[in-house]
Amino acid sequence: MNNRTEIIAEIAQAHDGSLGILHSYIDALATAGVDTVKFQMHIADAESSAHEPFRVPFSYEDPTRFDYWKRMEFTLEQWEGIKRHCEDRQLRFLCSPFSIEAFEWLEKLGAERYKIASGEVSNYLLLDRISASGKPILLSSGMSAFAEIEAAMSRIQSRAGSVEAVFQCTTSYPTPPEAVGLNVIPEIISRWNITAGLSDHSGEIWASLAAVALGARKLEFHAVFDKRMFGPDAGSSLNMQQISDLCQGVRAIETMQANPADKDDDSRFISLRNMFGKSLGLRRDLEAGEQIKASDLESKKPGGMGIPASEYESVIGRRLSKPLKAGSFIQPNHLA
Repeated sequence: MNNRTEIIAEIAQAHDGSLGILHSYIDALATAGVDTVKFQMHIADAESSAHEPFRVPFSYEDPTRFDYWKRMEFTLEQWEGIKRHCEDRQLRFLCSPFSIEAFEWLEKLGAERYKIASGEVSNYLLLDRISASGKPILLSSGMSAFAEIEAAMSRIQSRAGSVEAVFQCTTSYPTPPEAVGLNVIPEIISRWNITAGLSDHSGEIWASLAAVALGARKLEFHAVFDKRMFGPDAGSSLNMQQISDLCQGVRAIETMQANPADKDDDSRFISLRNMFGKSLGLRRDLEAGEQIKASDLESKKPGGMGIPASEYESVIGRRLSKPLKAGSFIQPNHLA
């Protein structure tokens, strides 16, 4: 497995139907440190109807969910420009299709892989078409038990597809800490020997950082310029400063993981051990032949100045071969 974590920022509907705002997100994310920008391709006539209810009744301008999806649409030509802009900024383009038509558009765009959203895992009509393309699939598990994920993986693999990663995801916006389910990350790895990811909706960076420490190698989160912006996902998204902090944190964790400590090898700390170590010294003047008691001893910096403080018991009861002043370090040849 590749040990570099892929950091995926999802714009989703944060553009609110504005092509200009969408492109400004691409530019902002390119400087934040992410690897991939993810989109959702919604074609209202292909995926929805007037009967679809709002998940969150947030819109002041869309009478129905169908109307909202209609307002979120872009043309195929506009999507070509979106993908090209990502590539120009050295960002990978990733998109979740929500209809057969959206999948067909993405094939025309030359999509290299697909992300299956939580609600589409058992949409076998769509899943079978995507699997038959033979392109890698990123599978979300937000609303699915292990059995449903297993069934989807088997179906994908039986139709020439391949599962690149399975994402732990909690379909809750925003997701509270007690619902993130970090324990699923190592279980995904152990169950299927596959790359695990976290698709996070907490609105904070902590879950993603913890997921990387637990072995996740893909992170996905919603991006927004400001959490007060209009839209269903703004409050559960990360702003640009959070995204930049997350990217720095992830790369730092990767460096830590790539450089394990050998607690049996302390050769790097020899000079420090002497600097911070302690040697045995006297608390009072002692005459030659006088017997050393525990109350006569003090531990003093630095180490390496004679007998180490760790060996004080070997000195107790011994007699001095010469007189020593208080504060003197005790050398082995000072002992009779």
